[in-house]
Amino acid sequence: MTIDSGKIKELESRVGVEEKPLVYEIEKGMIKRFARAIGDPNPLWQNEEYGVKAGYGGIIASLNFVLTLGFGKILQDLISDPEITVLHGSTELENYKEIRPGDVITVTNKIRNIRERQGSTGKMLFVTIEMVYKNQKKELVAECRQMTIIY
Repeated sequence: MTIDSGKIKELESRVGVEEKPLVYEIEKGMIKRFARAIGDPNPLWQNEEYGVKAGYGGIIASLNFVLTLGFGKILQDLISDPEITVLHGSTELENYKEIRPGDVITVTNKIRNIRERQGSTGKMLFVTIEMVYKNQKKELVAECRQMTIIY
């Protein structure tokens, strides 16, 4: 099955439109579980005492932790048809501030660009999604551009 013309037009109508913000309350367990899940042994993500001695006041999230916030929901909103395939194309991530337990991160996103190509199995879309992450102080924490391939 390939993506139909109606869905393509619907996605194209959303280019540049900021979606409803997603809000995440960050807690220590999330940060620690993520570090264990990716096998990152850095004590800044796991050890309170180490984080204090390093000048962070406790543990902080690894730089790529931010990628877990919102992207699944964004993809779900983009494509709800289980017969359509969604693949990761690329990720560009810029981090500006540490994420700490107790932070409330708001993720806003919008489709930045859609390119359509004809593949051997039908139409393929290359969708670039831009995400902006801010903390409870409205400080910019990170920016991300993800390109997904949909067919």
